[in-house]
Amino acid sequence: MLMQLKKILPLAALAVALPTLGMAQEAEAVAEAAPDVLETVAALNTEMVFIMNSLLFLIGGFLVFFMAAGFCMLETGLVRSKNATMQATKNVALFSLAAIAYFIVGFNLMYPGDWVIEGWLGGISPTVLEPVGVELADVDDVEYASIGSDFIFQLMFCAAVASIVSGAVAERIKLWPFLIFVVILTGIIYPIQASWSWGEGFLDEMGFSDFAGSSIVHAAGGWAALAGVLVLGARYGKYGKDGKITVMPGSNLPLATLGMFILWLGWFGFNGGSQLAMGTISDVADVSRIFANTNTAASGGAVAALILSTVLYKKPDLTMVLNGALAGLVSITAEPLTPSLGAATLIGAVGGVIVVFTVPLLDKLKIDDVVGAIPVHLFAGLWGTMAVPLTNSDASFGTQFVGMALIGAFMFAASLVVWLILKAVMGIRVSDEDQVTGLDKTEMGMEAYPEFGNT
Repeated sequence: MLMQLKKILPLAALAVALPTLGMAQEAEAVAEAAPDVLETVAALNTEMVFIMNSLLFLIGGFLVFFMAAGFCMLETGLVRSKNATMQATKNVALFSLAAIAYFIVGFNLMYPGDWVIEGWLGGISPTVLEPVGVELADVDDVEYASIGSDFIFQLMFCAAVASIVSGAVAERIKLWPFLIFVVILTGIIYPIQASWSWGEGFLDEMGFSDFAGSSIVHAAGGWAALAGVLVLGARYGKYGKDGKITVMPGSNLPLATLGMFILWLGWFGFNGGSQLAMGTISDVADVSRIFANTNTAASGGAVAALILSTVLYKKPDLTMVLNGALAGLVSITAEPLTPSLGAATLIGAVGGVIVVFTVPLLDKLKIDDVVGAIPVHLFAGLWGTMAVPLTNSDASFGTQFVGMALIGAFMFAASLVVWLILKAVMGIRVSDEDQVTGLDKTEMGMEAYPEFGNT
């Protein structure tokens, strides 16, 4: 493409320069070719926009894919050692199943296009990519991006929803009922509600604003997790009859810390890629602004959790700091573009505060969330959604609340129905004896940390 530009641009310049040099005949000949030159330049510009947008989706997509590793490391570090293999298996399996379910049903259900007019059934079809070697003239939307890059990018968001559920229901759920739930969640439940906003549905028409998914992704996953936790019940021995709460610390906090940093890195793709365009100076500047705001919001959440946990517990709590950073990221996800750096820091800090107060609140309510997924993704996601109008004048608090409530009601109700059916049909909870032994031995038949002599 650069070689083509080198040939075309001098010709365009020559058409301008020749008349001033008194070379009328030559100028006339060049002028006749000018329309073709300009048409070629316009085509090249269109190609460049398509290429840059697709590149943004691909880069953002593989950054968000790395978040799958982050979720896996975070969750594996925060569960007890006897359940680590189970947690790692769930994370690999859920991503793989989400990729297939989203390809077969979810993507076209989420972006039904003209099928919205004809009904939902038209949107249930497998994803089809552009043909090999596609030309510019054959691309459906030359001002957007390739289907493959869009599919990869959106798939990563879908898989993240399932990862949120995985951590909350850890240490007492059977593997296969969980994976069946993942298929339904990623293939049907999540795509339907996401289409209401990102698929140009009714929430989008209302003016609901959720830039990268504080509600559409994170709170949605939190609602699905809450429904699962309520149906599943708490871990054996977590809550005593006298109200005593038994602390069950994670097995590997350095591993959990690594997971948090991987998620932090992936979030640059999560939010930055949601600009959905990189073909102009304005778009690239906006992407850089989103990166900066995303980073400072995470910092605000971590620092707020660090300070507040120290004040409340006399010593800092690493798990609160980790989840505080993640809550800051969730909080800024609904609107990472319009805030200033200072506002983004404060929005993230509020997320960190929310985590420190809501983690013990869930324990008081005997809602057992192993990794703190509900405080981080649900509660901070709700805050982030409602914070949008603070910096974005195009959004309103009323519309934000309506959209948030509708997404929450649908995600919780649909997930609850699926969980209850799975519980009735095949059971979702392992026995108390299996929980004492650990799911690595009882469900998986292998241990993550075998004794030194048993290799």
